[in-house]
Amino acid sequence: MNRTLPLLALLGLLGGCASYDGIHAGDLEPGRLSSPDISLNIPGLGPCTDNPDRTLHLDASQPVHILVHGCFGSSGQFRGLAQVLAFHGQQSACFTYDDRARLTEGADELRHAVSQLAAQSSIPQVTVIGHSQGALIARRSMTEPSSVPSGRAVDVRLVTISGPFAGIESARTCGKTWLYPLTLGMVPLSCYLATGPKWADITYSSPFIREPGALAQQVANYLKIDTNERGTCRREEGGRCAEGDDIFSLAEQRNTLIEADARARRVEVDAGHVEIVGDKRVAPTKLIKILQDEGILRATPIARQYAFSQLLSRVYQDDTPAPANALKTRSHLELTTRPQ
Repeated sequence: MNRTLPLLALLGLLGGCASYDGIHAGDLEPGRLSSPDISLNIPGLGPCTDNPDRTLHLDASQPVHILVHGCFGSSGQFRGLAQVLAFHGQQSACFTYDDRARLTEGADELRHAVSQLAAQSSIPQVTVIGHSQGALIARRSMTEPSSVPSGRAVDVRLVTISGPFAGIESARTCGKTWLYPLTLGMVPLSCYLATGPKWADITYSSPFIREPGALAQQVANYLKIDTNERGTCRREEGGRCAEGDDIFSLAEQRNTLIEADARARRVEVDAGHVEIVGDKRVAPTKLIKILQDEGILRATPIARQYAFSQLLSRVYQDDTPAPANALKTRSHLELTTRPQ
């Protein structure tokens, strides 16, 4: 047996996560948010900044959007999206977890956090939005047999973005259990060293992938956004791509067991893995359009479109503000939607 196999698996797994350029950790601009009337300390939940104070200040009568980052992530990476929500008068919280732990652990922690949020407030609706690995955790947290949330009726919506629901291809070697004895345990050891305990959940053959579970009854609808990342680039140098944005293929994101749910609606969009949620250089205009089309994000009033373009330029540090109608220039024909 080739002794380099475990090392190849290790190096391949390290390519399964995208690096991010963080957005600065300052406080959010209030936008059009109503004044908070409760302060909550819920493990795992906090403001979408890297402020060490994780106290949530919310209006208990308004819906909350919970954002779940991917691997190599932090709450501050969703600061921009939280700011977009605030501009439209929609409040948010970010879920933080150990991105090397078993995905089931993160999902259990998120489920408990959502339940606590519902129990400690009168919030009428919770929307859970997960990206990449966070998409896997977000969906698993919303599955039976656990009620989501418990204690009282709360409308729950789920949005996943670029989630590898068929397993991560670069981790395929880790899923070949017949290799374990042949390599004297070196394959699982290499996989563990690369990703931590979560390696057992991200392979094509893992129970986490093969048995995704049914969504809880409390989930009213599920929007599954898949990204066609082929040929995308995050950074160019000298006219050539210096850093690609092609992390997960469409095949890695598709899973018929998940998409067969009557509450699921699938949207496919041409976008890079990081591009879709934005970083400090790129505003997530494609995601904003989808969320507005699907009723997750409120429409931007015509009178405020220029102010919104200015906000995007400021938050995402773009030197050239977009025109007032920038978010309307992408044709509906550029998106492929497939209701399930």
